Amino acid sequence: MVSAPRVEVSPSVEADQRVFMRGVSYKDYELVLLARGEASVPRISYAEGVLELMSPSRSHETLKTLIARLVEAYAEERGLDLNGFGSWTLKNPAVERGAEPDECYTLGPPGEVPDLAIEVAWTHGGLDKLDIYAKLGVGEVWFWRKGRIEVHVLRGEAFEAVERSPLLPDLDLRQLETFLDEDNQTQAVRAYRAALRHEQ
Repeated sequence: MVSAPRVEVSPSVEADQRVFMRGVSYKDYELVLLARGEASVPRISYAEGVLELMSPSRSHETLKTLIARLVEAYAEERGLDLNGFGSWTLKNPAVERGAEPDECYTLGPPGEVPDLAIEVAWTHGGLDKLDIYAKLGVGEVWFWRKGRIEVHVLRGEAFEAVERSPLLPDLDLRQLETFLDEDNQTQAVRAYRAALRHEQ
């Protein structure tokens, strides 16, 4: 492993806890993944020598789970073959990048990378995930920030912010956001399903 890495730790208790290590080779990044094994935390990201270890807060995990449940409920209600892969480890040595999204999906069977990655930006800081996902070839990324879901679509080698998801063009994200303040996830999903059925 890297000797005497530069380590930076983010403080706050409710914030996501992050540790950064600089001067880390791609080989060492893979060794860290191996050492962590199948555990879901810490989530590990890597970009050109910088390794980020992130332990999400309970609020972060609660929100990402609710978003996932609502998206999956939408797909079921609309008869879509949406397949979820959680925090699938995406990596590519050729571009020296790696990431583990909060949630990710393919519409239909999986390819080399998911069609959609979802990230909850609960606290500031961290590696540039759009840069990482662009280099990895993920077609669409959603970021939740301060109550809103931002959609980014890969156009060539960079992401472009758009209003609606090309992958799920009929999904009204502003409507979905209204169910994210519900404390009870099951009740939120039931209410969302009822709203979707009312539209049909």
